[in-house]
Amino acid sequence: MPIKSHFRLLIDALKLSRVNNLFIIGCTQYAGAVFVLGRNQNPFDLLMDARLLGLVVATMIVAASGYFINDYYDIKIDLINKPNKVIVGKNIKRRPVMLAHLGMNTAGILLGVWVSVWVGLVNLVCAVLLWWYSNQLKRLPFVGNFVVALMTAATLLVLGVFYQRFDLLLFVYAFFAFGITLIREVIKDIEDMEGDERFGGATLPIVIGMRKTKYVLYVLMVAFFFALCYFLYRLASLEMTIYFSIMGLFYVHFIGLLVRADTKIAFTRLSNYCKWLIVAGIFSMAILYI
Repeated sequence: MPIKSHFRLLIDALKLSRVNNLFIIGCTQYAGAVFVLGRNQNPFDLLMDARLLGLVVATMIVAASGYFINDYYDIKIDLINKPNKVIVGKNIKRRPVMLAHLGMNTAGILLGVWVSVWVGLVNLVCAVLLWWYSNQLKRLPFVGNFVVALMTAATLLVLGVFYQRFDLLLFVYAFFAFGITLIREVIKDIEDMEGDERFGGATLPIVIGMRKTKYVLYVLMVAFFFALCYFLYRLASLEMTIYFSIMGLFYVHFIGLLVRADTKIAFTRLSNYCKWLIVAGIFSMAILYI
């Protein structure tokens, strides 16, 4: 195979693994370890911890495997929803994708076991859930959304498993990631209605319609807001209260955009907005540490 073909294959594999998302996952876990659970420790020692590196790499491998299997099962749907981004079946054959999925899951679980038996168990559960989600759950109303949100929160909660310490601050960040991801996943279902409906999907917007799904989103967003306010009250941190109050302005702007959204492009922008809200929330770990 020519060098050019190898390079193209590498680029396609990176696109398939959502390398940008993996980078965010890695930064989130290191930020959680250094700025939340390791506030009283030397940051350099934490960054040089081989087992923490193993945990981060294992998490990223399992996540990448989840993206591989998701695209494997979604070829026909993606040809409708995002035809220009389809890789599996076009640039890379389906069988190598499935083999890569199995190989990465095995590597991620074994590396997790090396870090800690409990981390390995968490990775095993996550790998199974990600496969189940791609194979079946994502086509059900709300269930798949909840599973993805739970997996997002697990990227932080696994740090508590590793350090055998569940700090309230860590839980608050995990809850924040869970809530915004849940909202984003429901929005993505609205965005992908056309392809999902054509191939027998039964996601929330297909079952109850886009208008009622937006009402569900309003309820979720209000519930998430008040729950987060309660956790901030429990933390009694002036810095966090100020930071998330500023973020609240963007949250209100987001709700305004959601109210007016009625096209695929509008919902795509809202989905990206959610991702930046998550990044901004995680970034606060470093700011508050300083």
